[in-house]
Amino acid sequence: MMQKIKYKLLCILFLVGGFLYGNSSDKDIDTVLSEWITETQAVTRKYEVRNYFIIQEIKNIRKDLNSSKTLEEKVNLLIQKDKWEELLQQNKLYELSDISKIRYLKGLQIIKILYEKTLALDHHFASVSTLREINNMSNPNSYPEFAAVKEMLKTKRDKKIGFDLSEILGNNIYTSMVHSFVSLFINENTSKQDKESSLNEIECVLDFTLQMHNDLNTIYFETVFLQKSNENIMEEIQQLFTDFTKPIKYKISLKECRDTDDWDTIRDNLNTYLEQLKNAIAIKDETNKAHTMQINLEFPIDRLLQFITQYNAFIDQGSKFYEKFGIMLGSYENQQKCANKIPVEYAKLKESIGVAIEKFNTAYKPVEINGSKMKEVLYGINEYE
Repeated sequence: MMQKIKYKLLCILFLVGGFLYGNSSDKDIDTVLSEWITETQAVTRKYEVRNYFIIQEIKNIRKDLNSSKTLEEKVNLLIQKDKWEELLQQNKLYELSDISKIRYLKGLQIIKILYEKTLALDHHFASVSTLREINNMSNPNSYPEFAAVKEMLKTKRDKKIGFDLSEILGNNIYTSMVHSFVSLFINENTSKQDKESSLNEIECVLDFTLQMHNDLNTIYFETVFLQKSNENIMEEIQQLFTDFTKPIKYKISLKECRDTDDWDTIRDNLNTYLEQLKNAIAIKDETNKAHTMQINLEFPIDRLLQFITQYNAFIDQGSKFYEKFGIMLGSYENQQKCANKIPVEYAKLKESIGVAIEKFNTAYKPVEINGSKMKEVLYGINEYE
């Protein structure tokens, strides 16, 4: 039963679990998981070889016990059997300690990789068009063609029936458009030819801003929402790191550790902790202490899986949002006809959204926690047994 519990813990970390074995910036999570499998298998095979001879000795002693004739002989055999069984149990604890080190290091590497992903996402959201840029694209008052027509109408305004808007209403997309249209068609000081010319000059501006105004604002505000969600994810992963490194008495934050490249200190602290753990394992009277230290080293699995689930949900959400943004930006029907009038920021925004969709499917993609490995965890199946 203990062996099954051990492997269940190990398989769970396979789903989420050593930046200390290399430069994680050059690795992805799939590579880390592959390394985890290889290193764990190597440890398992090493102890299988060691334990094989012990198990054989125990079997031989049991056979001798069945055939022994004297009480003294039986007592000696039982003493030998206890020693071998104690050594076997000690090896199991050593094996669990060695695998816990792999588990711990790979878990930290996953945390570091995910933190880099969230930092990259934060930079991406910050680079998406600001509200001012979105407003300029979606408001005709920002276009020189529309401003020129408004100025012309103001100059030729019929003072008997015309009127000027206040600054607030004049900058409003809807009141400004309505006022300009009304002024253009009722203005008797403007010739029919000038009216047609003015309308031709601003038709693309009006068509684009009216069609895309709501979509562009939706993109902006939902991007802000995603940015805030990513900030929450970053806070969660920093707390995750704090909880992870607490048992080994490392008290520096993830951000400071990353900024100062202090990963070697974590390795030193971990090695010190593991040395204390192995010393406790070697002393028979300190079995409970060793067990407690082992539990403290095991990162709260549910907490880690919860974070992975939270990260995956956020990435899935972001991917869907950006796919929707792409559809919105590609929905403008007169893009070819009005190509010369559409602002260049619109094309840049479309390109940025396209790159983001690709990154959500590759660089930021969810951590795979389903499939055969998850089944092994849920049902206690272990491929190494």
